[in-house]
Amino acid sequence: MTLSLKPARAGSGIRFRRADLGGVEIPATVDNVDRLHYATGLSRDAGTVETVEHLLAALVSLGVDNVIVELNQAEVPIMDGSAASFVYLVHEAGFKRLAQPRSYLKVLRPVSLSLGDKRISLYPSDHFKVTYSISFDHPLLRHMTHSLRVTAESFVDQIAPARTFGFLKEVEMMRQKGLALGGSLDNAVVLGETGVLNNSLRFEDEFVRHKILDVIGDLALVGHPVVGHLVAHRGGHELHAAFAKKLLKETGAWEIVEAGLVEPAAANVVAKTPAPVPN
Repeated sequence: MTLSLKPARAGSGIRFRRADLGGVEIPATVDNVDRLHYATGLSRDAGTVETVEHLLAALVSLGVDNVIVELNQAEVPIMDGSAASFVYLVHEAGFKRLAQPRSYLKVLRPVSLSLGDKRISLYPSDHFKVTYSISFDHPLLRHMTHSLRVTAESFVDQIAPARTFGFLKEVEMMRQKGLALGGSLDNAVVLGETGVLNNSLRFEDEFVRHKILDVIGDLALVGHPVVGHLVAHRGGHELHAAFAKKLLKETGAWEIVEAGLVEPAAANVVAKTPAPVPN
């Protein structure tokens, strides 16, 4: 399996290309969201792509607006369950600054959505900030909250290394259904009834940091980096995607502004050279 990041022209956005399907392209937009369970999947025409959220989070946080993500199978490599490897690949590829200014979606008034006991809101702010809280019936996850202003630097240091997590009973159930067969104890934090079964945590609150990673990637599907304060409680991919769709529909709640009118201004860049990922 290989994955390559290739340069794209200004205004083309982030696009997944299935080389094994004759070059079918799937734009990373909320209109193409298909499957939402343990990961975010996209589809268009005969093409599908799975588990896009970690790569999208890395791209949007590092300032990459236009890139072709070429792969020869449906699933984006899970790597170690975090976005750290994608950050490394983008830095290795380098950036090309484009003449077209970067455009942001700047929130003007609050937008909120609730699904049962899950809720998410976006409030006006001069920068992008995320506050996330989780709550599970588990000794390590009863309640956990993390908040930070998301910049390229804070994402790389504080969010990108946070790995996906799951419960042993869920992993066993998924395997019985033929799902997650490529997963292992090397690319997720697996929780038993009383604690972590593998590895050690990279952060004391790694679980909620990974939720922030997920929502950054899912929110990238609106097509522009967001300027606002995102607050979420007990969310997941389904809630994130539904919120992204609602946000785009409420056109009076935001405006598109160019770099220089928001803080901080960022370059409109693309991955400069292909960065292959071996299996």
